[in-house]
Amino acid sequence: MKIGLKIIVALLIGHVVQAQKISDKVLNGKVVSDAVNLDGIYVINLNTDQTATTANEGFFTINASVGDTLMFAALPIKGLKRVITEVDFDQKLVLIKLEPMIHRLDEVIIKQYKHINAVDLGIVAPTIKKYTPAERRLRTANGDGIEGNTDGSSGASVGLDPLFNWMSGRTALLKKELEVERKETLLQRIENQFGISYCIDKLKIPADYVKGFWYYVVDEPKFVAAMKTKNKVMTAFVLAELATKYISLQQADAK
Repeated sequence: MKIGLKIIVALLIGHVVQAQKISDKVLNGKVVSDAVNLDGIYVINLNTDQTATTANEGFFTINASVGDTLMFAALPIKGLKRVITEVDFDQKLVLIKLEPMIHRLDEVIIKQYKHINAVDLGIVAPTIKKYTPAERRLRTANGDGIEGNTDGSSGASVGLDPLFNWMSGRTALLKKELEVERKETLLQRIENQFGISYCIDKLKIPADYVKGFWYYVVDEPKFVAAMKTKNKVMTAFVLAELATKYISLQQADAK
């Protein structure tokens, strides 16, 4: 009796799996937006973890079933989730409207702090840019922000400093120092946000090559731009794309 029950359950499970495979169809779509570039937008099926990217003019193809949720993500557009319906499959081409990314402040909250700082005292403007040590040294060498002497004269000696720094090579050295500082900051962010285990388990990077992979991605403009958006989902997909390229390069070098 128990054996017969197991057989029936196995047949039912097989029937359900087969039905799921049959219900999985190819969905053809196109994203439309006021954004300039519509190629390279990520299309993710959140139910199956399958991914695709839009081609020229925003066209894409992905496997999906009724009820699946597709997520669209890219640098110049707002993220969007869309649930697939029967009507979508009846159309030859599904149009997905995406809105460009516009940074707006919906609300400004002013908090009072007991401590007194330079802004409170009116010494510096509230909107003044904060610089890292390397950025400050480079601006000083270039003479940026120096308007002259306090007596109203042009400050010739100050004006010649950037020229002397350029001739001596100090400016070039400071630019390299600034670039190193930025890369070190980005490397630290990668380690804090993803970590070594993520690269080994998820991205399939060999343990001995993880640090080399990090140095590889910090030179990729697409990844740097993704990190600036602080969108972890999109950053993870860009990182996965670069991991595939990195592994291929390592395999090619090994031959």
